[in-house]
Amino acid sequence: MSEIIPLHPKGVRARVLLTSVFGPYAQNDEYGSRSINPMELYHNQVTRMQGVFSPRMFHRSWGIKMIQANISAPCTLLDFPTRERFIEELTTHKYDIVGITSIIVNIGKVAEMCRLIRQHSPGTTIVVGGHVTAIEGVEQMAGADHFVKGDGIIWMRRFLGEDPSAPVNHPDIASGFGHRVMGFTLPPNMGSTAATIIPSAGCPLGCNFCTTSAFFGGKGKFLNFLSTGRELFEVMEGAETRLKVNSFFMMDENFLLYRKRAMDLLERMEKAGKSWVLYVFASSNAIRKYTMEELVRLGVSWLWMGLESPQSGYDKLKGSNTIELTRELRAHGIKLLGSTIVGMEHHTPENIQEEIDYAIQHETDFHQFMLYTPIPGTPLHAQMKEEGRLRKVDLADIHGQFQFNFEHGNITPEQSKQFLDQAFWRDFERNGPSLFRICRTTLEGWQRYKFHPDLRIRRRFENEMGVLKNVYGGLLWAMERRLRKTNSAICKQVRDLRKSLFTEFGFSARLASALVGPMLWFTSRREEKRLATGWTYEPETFLERRNWEGAL
Repeated sequence: MSEIIPLHPKGVRARVLLTSVFGPYAQNDEYGSRSINPMELYHNQVTRMQGVFSPRMFHRSWGIKMIQANISAPCTLLDFPTRERFIEELTTHKYDIVGITSIIVNIGKVAEMCRLIRQHSPGTTIVVGGHVTAIEGVEQMAGADHFVKGDGIIWMRRFLGEDPSAPVNHPDIASGFGHRVMGFTLPPNMGSTAATIIPSAGCPLGCNFCTTSAFFGGKGKFLNFLSTGRELFEVMEGAETRLKVNSFFMMDENFLLYRKRAMDLLERMEKAGKSWVLYVFASSNAIRKYTMEELVRLGVSWLWMGLESPQSGYDKLKGSNTIELTRELRAHGIKLLGSTIVGMEHHTPENIQEEIDYAIQHETDFHQFMLYTPIPGTPLHAQMKEEGRLRKVDLADIHGQFQFNFEHGNITPEQSKQFLDQAFWRDFERNGPSLFRICRTTLEGWQRYKFHPDLRIRRRFENEMGVLKNVYGGLLWAMERRLRKTNSAICKQVRDLRKSLFTEFGFSARLASALVGPMLWFTSRREEKRLATGWTYEPETFLERRNWEGAL
């Protein structure tokens, strides 16, 4: 039965604080944070074994930014606070509503924040949302007044007495911040070059382990915020102007699945002469709805594609030769992030190495490996519970990068961690650093399209090559020297690629190699020493107020 959403007594006059859970996030603490599970998407799940070559960055809490942009009440957004900064905000300003967003592993921090609100701001209504609400019995674990499962925009609008069906206002969101490469902190104009666009939430394909699909209704269901190409184009054009970007990270679980919307967007991009770059998620069966020419014209530069396992049986992989597909995409300059599940039901100690090798053969530019994990709220979790196979483990350890939280028929929890780590290591040893791979794919795209008759396409590849020819020569120089003693085969490939840059771009690439290379060699050495001592990175705190004038 759906929750009956009450109306807050103050309606839109209520002062609202929306916050993520407090840090630190990459250190073991009493509230459930784990050093193995930092707040860095790539370093956590994709390049975690690449050491100083792992690109480092953070991403904002998009959900609460969307909610803040879609209510008219005076609202403060506090992203990545410390515990002390959260208390300071509670005691400095009187809030009628505090909304906390969290994933499952941070239930301990949610409980502590609820306690702090009761202590420092008695009478404040506490609302908890996000994946943490999928935990069975969460109401007894955290002392909140309301738990929002699903769309937080509609829920908060109803709570404040606003029209839940009003159009969604998309905020400007930079795709990332705090970028570091080989120990060097990139200036903002180099790091935050893309805007995040959220066309929809959920995924209609509904893989049994997918938390996002389950959270927004399950298989066949999803929420559309931007249903048409026209709506997408208008939001992107606005972000282009305000954020000074021409690249867009489309935070949509399967963006290319909706061909009509994508082709409508393409038509508008071509009419306006936009040489935009798109980073998208898409399943292999969705990608096959397009020709390579259409993908290039659309500006698709980066694809996150689920590879899972050739024996998985998921609909999104049916009829696809993913190795051929990935090679074809890279040949057109499209970078790939492949995602593979380790420890599926059919895996055994005997066949799992073969499956890991199969994943690595794709030679994707990035590769995510995750343990097969029944997470609360998903069909897989319900199945495992019914079968009596769930292990009693701390919720803080259910994140797919530690050990099984269920009894596997063939693999022990200890083995699951070993196989996961082996997958990351073998991909790194065979295919090299992801920074090297994306340079190679980008150059291949440039060489294919630099003389394309469409000015818009040429301009897009020219924009992508800017950093490559002016910076990557130095990055490859430093990388080559760091790999000489540890991986001679990849070292040679890096050297050959650097020489290809010299041939293609001449003096500018050689100058970058001579100037930037020694600097990155030094910063990477310094970074390596820091990391060896247990150094961790934490995101900065953001404080953003909206409709706040006169609310003090």
